[in-house]
Amino acid sequence: MNIIQCYAPTDDYNEDAKDQFYNRLQSIIEKCATKDLTILMRDFNAKVETDNTGYEDVMGRHGLGERNENGERFANLCAFNKLVIGGTIFPHKRIHKITWTSPDHTTQNQIDHICINRKFRRTIEDVRTKRGADIASDHHLLVARMKLKLKRYWTMRRTISQKFNTAFPRDTDRLNKFQIVLSNKFQAFHDLLNGEGTTMENNWKGIKEAITSTCHEVLGHKKHHHKEWIAVD
Repeated sequence: MNIIQCYAPTDDYNEDAKDQFYNRLQSIIEKCATKDLTILMRDFNAKVETDNTGYEDVMGRHGLGERNENGERFANLCAFNKLVIGGTIFPHKRIHKITWTSPDHTTQNQIDHICINRKFRRTIEDVRTKRGADIASDHHLLVARMKLKLKRYWTMRRTISQKFNTAFPRDTDRLNKFQIVLSNKFQAFHDLLNGEGTTMENNWKGIKEAITSTCHEVLGHKKHHHKEWIAVD
């Protein structure tokens, strides 16, 4: 799962600043694997309105306000990366669509958004603001309810391949021990087969078992390190 949070320039910023922001955001999105669930969220200062003509795959008809220039940029970014704007999909009262209220309480807009890649669209069950949450901001808390189907932990564990610890290229004692143990195993295997008919497959199985058991006994396994699931960019 990839979660990207960002703060976009307002409409008052110059075009260069906006281009720089969206170019950087695009480069970050491109780093996310297409098979992963990717969530793009936070303050885009983008109004997307209710008319989704030309953007049917990107948004529904339950947006708010009139689309501004940032809204065009935002919608185009989502279209290019096959993202869906969650707050436009679900019908709600206007008060539950508003994500920002001006300090003088005269202007209200839907400028904060939660997006998800299209292949995971059905995992989102609802998106709306929670006005009762006190977050000490002129923005209202925007919440997405999702339902994911995850693989069982034991199934995922089985797919993790264990690698032998080979970080001892100059450890002569360990290398000598490896050679001795492997030589003994080969000799035992040879004695076992001596005088008996054998096949190429049995020979290969014996050699493989001798090598892998020696690696396990002398080298041990590398510890599996999980990647950090949150990165600050």
